[in-house]
Amino acid sequence: MRAFVLAGWLALVSPWAVSAADWPQWLGPNRNGISTETIAPWTGPLKPSWSVSVGEGHSSPVVAAGKIFVHSKVAGQEAERVQAFELATGKPIWEKTYTRPAFTSPFGLGPRSTPAVSGETLITLGSTGILTAWKTTDGSQLWQIDTAKQFDAPKLTFGVSTSPLVLGNQVIVNVGAKGASMVSFSLTDGAVIWKCRSDPASYSSPVLLELDGKPQLVALTGSHVIGLNPENGTVLWEQPFKDLLNESSTTPVKVGDLLIATSVTVGSIGLSIDLDGKPSPVKQLWKSPVLTSYFTTPVPFAGNTLLMVTGQIIPPPTATLRCVDVVTGKELWKRKPVGKYHATLIGLGNGEVLMLEETGDLVLIAANSKEYTEKARAKRICGETWAHPALVDGTLIVRTANSLFALPLK
Repeated sequence: MRAFVLAGWLALVSPWAVSAADWPQWLGPNRNGISTETIAPWTGPLKPSWSVSVGEGHSSPVVAAGKIFVHSKVAGQEAERVQAFELATGKPIWEKTYTRPAFTSPFGLGPRSTPAVSGETLITLGSTGILTAWKTTDGSQLWQIDTAKQFDAPKLTFGVSTSPLVLGNQVIVNVGAKGASMVSFSLTDGAVIWKCRSDPASYSSPVLLELDGKPQLVALTGSHVIGLNPENGTVLWEQPFKDLLNESSTTPVKVGDLLIATSVTVGSIGLSIDLDGKPSPVKQLWKSPVLTSYFTTPVPFAGNTLLMVTGQIIPPPTATLRCVDVVTGKELWKRKPVGKYHATLIGLGNGEVLMLEETGDLVLIAANSKEYTEKARAKRICGETWAHPALVDGTLIVRTANSLFALPLK
């Protein structure tokens, strides 16, 4: 097994260095749904500072260098649109469109994958698997690849939803094709750097985590939780974890020394990784069939706990917020309902959590592992939304079915 050190990888991924006022990728600066900011409890109504119309999609907005980038469907066309807006005012800066193959889905026709910004390059991944690099300054297209066509990847019921991960000069995507389950593309020109495995795709997004003292590319595929050497895609470990509906969408999360993975039907597992362990580097510490999560990625919470939004498949669908002990997988408290399928969670620098419920209520939750405690609630700041918001310098950037708006929280 080839060793690699964290210091080297910190140097390699330095293009990801961002200011405090950036939310440049899926789940924020560190791809874990956690911000260094703190939000004081609000006492009056929250009002948007600006609002603009955008096209259809569940893709989350991303923010970098004073710009917001949004990926959406062009109404009435088999085409997708990428737009840049001023963070301060919502004023349009540029927009570009491209055609795509025909796409249908029971839950919307727009993009689901969240873009990623690295330096002056924006990466988008469309509903049919079209991967594109754009210049953030003016929207000029740098390169474009139809990943589904190039690798003959099977179609997913709800469309491509994984969000690309940029590591230095690599753009890593869960393609889900034979011999190309995970693929690394060059950020410069889109050339394939490496590809590996034949796991089917999931709706989950890969993440770089330090486990057992080493940086590892961790992904929840359609059949496994896997750890890869990010340099070349070499498999470091694997754990079978197949959702019965093939709909797993959450990103694996590290809490302390443990790795947590969740699914829609088979629940959640807590894993310990020891690359020198025998007979296997991975050890399952617990499994809970109750902790079924659709597409809300959990966030670390007070003490050795995490917050999860779990759901039930049996109608009527109901989403429940649970505080879970990460060492045992045991529930400590719960609050329901917070939606039909999900609610989005943002961890704050003081351990508190912002939760945007599916129906539009915004809640500030105290860092309390003993009981659910609300510090503030704003009713219906928006309509139903599945897109994860961005938190930038005390302002929440929210995307709904057809709008984008900025909500100051200070």
